[in-house]
Amino acid sequence: MAETTAETTAGTALERARRAYARITETGRGEIWIDLRPQAEVEAEAAAVDARVAGGEHLPLAGRTLAVKGNIDVAGLPTTAGCPSYAYLPDADAPAVAALRAAGAIVLGTTNLDQFATGLVGTRSPYGAVRAAADPARISGGSSSGSAVAVALGLADLALGTDTAGSGRVPAAFNGIVGLKPTRGLIPTGGVVPACRSLDCVSVFARTIPEAQRALALMTDSPAGPAPRPARRPARRPGPWRVAVPATADLGELAPGWAEAFEDAAGGLASAGVEIRPIDPAPFLEAATLLYQGAFVAERYTAVGAFVEKGGPDLDPTVASIITAARDLPAHRLFADRERLAELRARAMSLLGDCDALLLPVTPRHPTLAQVAADPVGVNGDLGRFTNFVNLFDMCALAVPAGQVDGLPYGVMLAGRAHADDDLAAVARLLRPAARLAVVGAHLSGQPLNHELTARGGRLVATTGTAARYRLHALSTDPPKPGLVRVAEGGAAVECEVWELPADGLGDLLAALPRPMTLGRVELADGTDVPGFLCAPEGLRGAADITAYGGWRAYLRSVRG
Repeated sequence: MAETTAETTAGTALERARRAYARITETGRGEIWIDLRPQAEVEAEAAAVDARVAGGEHLPLAGRTLAVKGNIDVAGLPTTAGCPSYAYLPDADAPAVAALRAAGAIVLGTTNLDQFATGLVGTRSPYGAVRAAADPARISGGSSSGSAVAVALGLADLALGTDTAGSGRVPAAFNGIVGLKPTRGLIPTGGVVPACRSLDCVSVFARTIPEAQRALALMTDSPAGPAPRPARRPARRPGPWRVAVPATADLGELAPGWAEAFEDAAGGLASAGVEIRPIDPAPFLEAATLLYQGAFVAERYTAVGAFVEKGGPDLDPTVASIITAARDLPAHRLFADRERLAELRARAMSLLGDCDALLLPVTPRHPTLAQVAADPVGVNGDLGRFTNFVNLFDMCALAVPAGQVDGLPYGVMLAGRAHADDDLAAVARLLRPAARLAVVGAHLSGQPLNHELTARGGRLVATTGTAARYRLHALSTDPPKPGLVRVAEGGAAVECEVWELPADGLGDLLAALPRPMTLGRVELADGTDVPGFLCAPEGLRGAADITAYGGWRAYLRSVRG
């Protein structure tokens, strides 16, 4: 996958901080944040980072903006865990945060989450439901909802989440970014409000795999040190990468188009030389049900049950009911579930054999806010079908973009044994899912911004035109660019190009997309729809209508005489 380097994310730390706040204002997505640091304070910290770099200090994350899930301590900001009455003010950063800050990252603020990190939907919060980056009618996924959307919308370069049941992978998949759930214990969990202390992991959101890996490496080397772990697994047997892939018929019901998307991802790995092996997913899927339907949920009561029992107007009713119900689980049930889990794990690892990874969808579907409101427990439970088993089996996992279905991001997950983190990243880079993008102006071949496509691995697929449903306007921007808008009547066809980019390259490009440009669906002359650059209505004020020229290049030729 395309790597993000200093060259592709140019700018001083101060410039990047200012752009971040401008982007936050432009997007107007206040539900992402719980506490946003004052801009002046962040700019002063960014200027200090620039001074350190100018003085010759090596800071691998110099100027990278960082969002932190609201259950992870950031010095000077309240740690709320999504519950204002629970909040406390930490004296120091959590070790994970401190490690990234020491490397030059700039914390912007703390982000919204499903309360007490209990949920996979992103709606269980008194701070508001966090909406998906690409479709505000759909959920963002939780519990690390705000962190994922902050990265997806380009408000932050990196974000920290937590992942006990899938909270670092589900929102990554729903928002078209990378979600890294490392081997348990690699990243210190000090300064993190526990959900299930024995299973909790700090997770990483990024727009590319290399960025996520770099953050993991820096936090693993934290002075706090990783938690004690067993000896690393034996070296893998030589040969091509081996990935276990279940048949879609064994995965249960999937949303329309998702089975085909999953098969395409597996096919992409096979085309890259990966050995694909069939596997029965039954023990993995059964173990997933134990996390909430078994006695393991009692650990959530241990974490915050005493607080929740006191009641309070800002407690989410679904979260409170889950945690309080866990109080009365009998001890014998926990021992029975532990025995069953051991049996399932032994069977699952035997089936996995010498495979390097297991490929699965991240979720079976992407629900709307309305669907979650109608069935908050049922929908949430279904979302963990493919993610809940990972920590129970002491595995690591990586969620990555795998294209789009009906114009929305689609993600897959690679899961591997403990300490296979680097192997998963290597396999995931072979996926290279492609996404198409329609452009009509400054990103056309030969135009000033075309390099933004080619530098991200883009290739020209077709030169065509839109359906006769659009108007084109010349905007007052630098460099000059047009604004494309769809109209109900009086539209015309406009010349356009269709480019194909790796999904992470497209995500990186869209994260930096300035207003008034937006991403939407563009209907082409042949009737197909592809994502494309459109213009928000406010950008058209005073802009000349140039539709009659048939396209941006023709208009520029007329201007130049």
